[in-house]
Formats: sequence, C-alpha cells, structure tokens
Amino acid sequence: MAYVPGVALLAALAVGCSAGADSDANGTDSKAGTPTVTPAPPGKYLTLPAPCRAVPRSTLKDLLPGAAELPGDQQDKVFRGSAAVTYDTDRKVGCSWKADGPNATRSLSIDLERVVSYDPAVSDDDRADTVYAKKEEAAGLSASVPPGPPDEKDEKDKKGEKGEKGEAGEGSGKATDPAEGDADATDSADPSPSGSDGASSGESTGGTPGSSSSPEEALPSRVLDDLGDAAFLQDLPKKAGSTAQHHTVSVVFRTSNVVVTVRYAEQPALVTQVPDGRELQEKAQALARKLAETLSE
Repeated sequence: MAYVPGVALLAALAVGCSAGADSDANGTDSKAGTPTVTPAPPGKYLTLPAPCRAVPRSTLKDLLPGAAELPGDQQDKVFRGSAAVTYDTDRKVGCSWKADGPNATRSLSIDLERVVSYDPAVSDDDRADTVYAKKEEAAGLSASVPPGPPDEKDEKDKKGEKGEKGEAGEGSGKATDPAEGDADATDSADPSPSGSDGASSGESTGGTPGSSSSPEEALPSRVLDDLGDAAFLQDLPKKAGSTAQHHTVSVVFRTSNVVVTVRYAEQPALVTQVPDGRELQEKAQALARKLAETLSE
C-alpha cells in the first residue's frame, strides 16, 4: 500500500476544488445567459419654449383684433399674455391672451406638455402618445374610424323612426321627443337637393345666421392628418344660457414627446350674433402649425 504524505493529499484536494469552481464559473454562470435590456430612446425635446413668447405679435394682432384699438400700454399688456401657473417649466407651460372688441371678445390659450417616461422599456414618445390618445378619446374622436356618411342600417333606422312619428305624432299635435321633433323640422326644411351636403357647404343657406347650416354640421370635430405625429380638432359651439353664442375651437397635436393644446374662442357682444366657426378653426389650425414648426427648429 503506497503512502501519501498529508501535504500531497491536501494539495490534490485543493486542485480538485479549484477545478470544480472554474467549471461552475464557466459552465453555470447565471450572468452569462442573462439578456441585456436596451433602454428605450429618450424623446426629442428636453426643454419647452417660453409660452408667452411662442406666438409672434403679428399673429396675436390677427387673432385678437380688439387689441389693436387699445391704447399703447394696454395693447402691450394684452400681447404680453398671462403665463399659466406651473411648478416645473421643463415639463409643462402655458399662456393665455384676451381682448375685448366692440363686436366680440376673443380669447386664446396654449398649453405645452413635455412627457417623460420613467419606464426604461417605454420611450418618451410612446408615453406621450398615450397622453395624446386619452385627450382624443375624451373628445369623442377616433383616428381609426373617421367621420363619414351614414351606413345602410342608419338610414333604415332613420326611416323607421320617421314612420313611427307619422303614426303616433300626427293628430296629437306634438312630438314625443322635442329633440326628435327639431331634427325632423330641420330635415324637412332643407331645400337643397343634395341634403346635408348642401347644408354643409353653406351654398344654399343664403348666408342667414341660424339657418339649416348649423355650426355642428358645417364644422365637425375631426382627426387631422397633416399636423405633427397625431392631431385632432374639437369644435364646441354652445349657448351660455340666455347670453350670446360662445364658440370654442381646440386643436391638440403631438410631436415626438410634446403634446400641445391650442384653444381659440369668441364671445359676441350681442345675442343675435353668431361666431364664424370656420374662421376660428382656420386660425387655430394655422397657429398650431406655427407652433409645430417652432418646436422642430
């Protein structure tokens, strides 16, 4: 029987342990198989512009015609605007302007929000798109289902409703639902052969305010395809109780990780006056495009 010195035995055990350790390190290293997570790219915008200086004075003169008739110091105050209260100007800013004219009061406001995602797996742009989508949904709009003509089912339902009214409503002297009665009156009063298309174009209305071409029909809220990465316009004509008509147009768009809201409104001085909704929409969209260009510079 061979004799193995104690020192040699300890050396052999040490070599075996070392080999086993290396084998574990090389063969079963948990870090070697762990996938590397690549952080989502940051948004394009790291800061926001000064909101009250974002709209040129020449543009403000066009949007707030009443300001041009004010004395110099008051005019400067109107064009200076009023900054929105915010505690983080790198994330959210806003400004508003208002001018009283002899025929109407015009007001304008802009809000800019820079969205930041704190989830490394979600980009700032994706997070901003979620913020924008919530605003679009709140406005009752959907980019996937653009507004269009009624389908065949809607037409059948409409004819059925008219037939029921003809049987139950005639002879009673009143409609069962005032809103439905107004809708029927509007349909029957439309003289144009093209139906709602003629009313929408305004060619057969004779230019009379309050005719068959209502603001809702002529200027519907809609998704916009030519502004930023995503955009929509919301048209909100309404009556403020017994006072004059009040018309507000909002344009909301997203460019990269910034969401911008433009609100433009008119309050006529007289109850009989109706704001020009088409003009409000055109000017609000023009300003939104200027802001998008400014952000892209």
